[in-house]
Amino acid sequence: MSTADVLRYGGDRMSEQREYESKTSEELLQEYAKTKNHKIKQELALRYIHIVRSIAMQMRGVYLSFAQIDDIINEGIIAIMAAIDKFDVDKNIKFETYISKRIRGLIIDIARKQDWVPRSIRKQAKDIDEANTVLYSQLGRFPTEQEVADYMQISIEKYKEGLMKTNVYNLLSLEKVLEEDSGNRMREQLVSGGSDSLPEYCLQNKETAQILKQGLETLRENEQMVVSLYYVKELSMREIATVLKVSEPRVSQIHSNAIRKLRIYMKKFMSQND
Repeated sequence: MSTADVLRYGGDRMSEQREYESKTSEELLQEYAKTKNHKIKQELALRYIHIVRSIAMQMRGVYLSFAQIDDIINEGIIAIMAAIDKFDVDKNIKFETYISKRIRGLIIDIARKQDWVPRSIRKQAKDIDEANTVLYSQLGRFPTEQEVADYMQISIEKYKEGLMKTNVYNLLSLEKVLEEDSGNRMREQLVSGGSDSLPEYCLQNKETAQILKQGLETLRENEQMVVSLYYVKELSMREIATVLKVSEPRVSQIHSNAIRKLRIYMKKFMSQND
């Protein structure tokens, strides 16, 4: 390539960048849907890579035992490129929401394929689940932590320690319950929530969405707050601890308890519809 060619290429590249800068991401998505221009696709991927980094940081507790954050980011970039091709610009949904759901689902899938949860943690989670389920049936409401600890004949401190250890396992299990309930049509995890908003993947199943919304409303105020900050605001456990002015392990305990309650609530719904 001659010097003139290089200068011409550089000028064209700068011209393209200026053109891209003048357009919103939504406009570029519309244009890519029509032209399939690879340069537009690259520009879009660069614009949305921050979402991958943010979610990878937020969910690092799910994968740090078997993967590095850079590995997750690389997988996320590949997911973004694929999502740009599959995204339907005519649907009333933001690409940021669409890709966030896919990245979270990607991380959950990677964790599930690793099958890395120790057997002792699985047993501990099962024991806590059984205690919560029995008491839920007996009391007609979710039991308190003290009630569950008393039922299991362990100290409240040991029970809270168990909640923290089984936090990630509970999250993966909730995703599995929702996947089974939808006939394996929805493979995404909880990406948004709170008493006033629904997890996005449930929009295709209004009945499931309504039941999950009701389940969210049964949570304690601090549990709803943690769920909202974690899934809607996408804060890390450390950031939530700062907001709520409690320790990070305490946030993890609250989160684990909230997810466990949602699983119990969803399982009850599924058993009634079998």
